[in-house]
Amino acid sequence: MKILGIGNAIVDVLCKVSDDFLIKNSLTKSTMKLVDETEFKNIISSLKIEETISGGSVANSIVGLSQLGNKVGFIGKVNDDELGRKYEEGLSKEKVDYLYKKKSEPIPTGSCLILITPDSERTMCTFLGTAGKINDSDVNEQQIKNAEIIFLEGYLWDEGEPKKAFDKAIKCSNKVAMSLSDLFCVERHKQQFFDLVKTKLDIIFANEQEILSLTSSNSFNDTINFCKQIKKKFIITRGEKGAISINGDDVEECEAEKNLVIKDLTGAGDLFAAGYLHGLINNMSMRESLRKGTELSSKVIQKIGARI
Repeated sequence: MKILGIGNAIVDVLCKVSDDFLIKNSLTKSTMKLVDETEFKNIISSLKIEETISGGSVANSIVGLSQLGNKVGFIGKVNDDELGRKYEEGLSKEKVDYLYKKKSEPIPTGSCLILITPDSERTMCTFLGTAGKINDSDVNEQQIKNAEIIFLEGYLWDEGEPKKAFDKAIKCSNKVAMSLSDLFCVERHKQQFFDLVKTKLDIIFANEQEILSLTSSNSFNDTINFCKQIKKKFIITRGEKGAISINGDDVEECEAEKNLVIKDLTGAGDLFAAGYLHGLINNMSMRESLRKGTELSSKVIQKIGARI
């Protein structure tokens, strides 16, 4: 297997809202907030559901990789309930090898309410459900060893059981890629993420906000110098400013595509990662990989949802 993703198995529920709705519900635009089941139900109660999709950040990337013809798999915890069955069916349709054997759990399958404002930004309210209970027994050592690269998400990092799963995956892996996932995620776990980047990870995906926060810097040039010194592969997306890949002293940049009709930014980072990783495992250059990432992210933001 080329790439095995491990992440939160979350069913995405997409709804369109106004900016006032975010203010009324004390939500910060373009971030992800963890909520309990009661708050999730309260927020969604007055909304019209546009679409429901098998989601989760790394799962979105893995589907993108599968659509490009790569042999990929995914591990994420769901309950044996209606949403869990839909989740598994959704991945199977996309020819992703779903390696988690679902069973009856006391907590329902996780859901992410994706609120899309008129400017196409997305704000997420996530009820992790049983996804947040993934543990080291859910991660098969041999399956990890059989993958060329494992791809992890920062969202999964949490003290306790999920962290044990995370640590086991890294320990057994051949090569580790990780997405920092979200600004608040970085700020919650800054020291742990910093240590992971320096000592455990081989490939790091981040947007500009996340990498500036991780390095406690206001200067992007200072951040580039930090990345050069660490000597890992850093891939940083910068919105309209394009994307940059840093591997030691090798630095490549790629411009953002122009004249796009943007509808929803939900899967931009996830599909960018898919495109870049596709380039990496198919022996493309850094520049070609950046272009592939840019191509996929440009496609997905011109539709609703995180799938092409």
